[in-house]
Amino acid sequence: MSRFSDLDIGLVVVGHGRHYLVETPEGRRVNCRPRGKKSDCVVGDRVRWAITGDEGVIEQVEPRRNLLFRQDEWKTKSFAANLDQLLILVAVEPVFSESQLARALIAAESAGISTTIALNKTDLPGVQLARERLAPYRAMGQEVIEVAFKADPVGSTALLQPWLKDKATLVLGPSGTGKSTLINMLIPDANAQVGDISQALNSGRHTTTTTKWYWLDDERKTGLLDSPGFQEFGLRQIEPLQLPGLMPDLRRHAETCKFYNCTHQHEPGCGVRAALERGEINASRYRIYGEILQELGGKRY
Repeated sequence: MSRFSDLDIGLVVVGHGRHYLVETPEGRRVNCRPRGKKSDCVVGDRVRWAITGDEGVIEQVEPRRNLLFRQDEWKTKSFAANLDQLLILVAVEPVFSESQLARALIAAESAGISTTIALNKTDLPGVQLARERLAPYRAMGQEVIEVAFKADPVGSTALLQPWLKDKATLVLGPSGTGKSTLINMLIPDANAQVGDISQALNSGRHTTTTTKWYWLDDERKTGLLDSPGFQEFGLRQIEPLQLPGLMPDLRRHAETCKFYNCTHQHEPGCGVRAALERGEINASRYRIYGEILQELGGKRY
């Protein structure tokens, strides 16, 4: 048994640097710092903490169910822990990066977190092209829903609320896709909550670069997490030979490869390249696979 097992458990709802807001089971939020120099808490963590003076001290992070993060050559950036699901938001405009979408899906698959893609701004003229670009994802079994937050807030809310109910959902997506519109649509006092967070952390800047946890219900069972935007999504945490297994469209054909360590780039008897030639794997998806494989240190031919 841990020496901290008699301490209260709280939920980390915001964090920046060594400053965290920890929410008690009763809903009170306390400004906390971790014990020692190391700061390894993320939003969504359950922590053991105690009051020291006029703030709290985090003594221990409870074991996590999962952790969604990205890792490039220089650093690791965590989004959140203990998630039930991930909503990846893309839009008709601006045109979304399929590479960034694929990388987010791979990171979620690696962490064991279920995903849904939401295509926003479906009232705009370019919707058919966006649907065509998402067709390979639907074909490989990925759930894709269509919404229009500004043009049809009522319909979009009705579609999302049952899916969000009683779960902790992280919203991930680049700038301009409608994340802020979604947050304000589902949480009318979101701006007020951000103000409270800024005051608690003594800086408005702290809330612009970190994940924030909002409750959608008074019972605090349905959590919506707003994540910071990103330009790059590194996957250096993944071994090259793991990559095909994290891409469902490649995975199902990789099982037929002649060699167990096939890179699906040049080997004879490759089930993936055979499926590509038959049109069963999308060429863009295969190109993205090759790009990521090269980044991870796998040789590209």
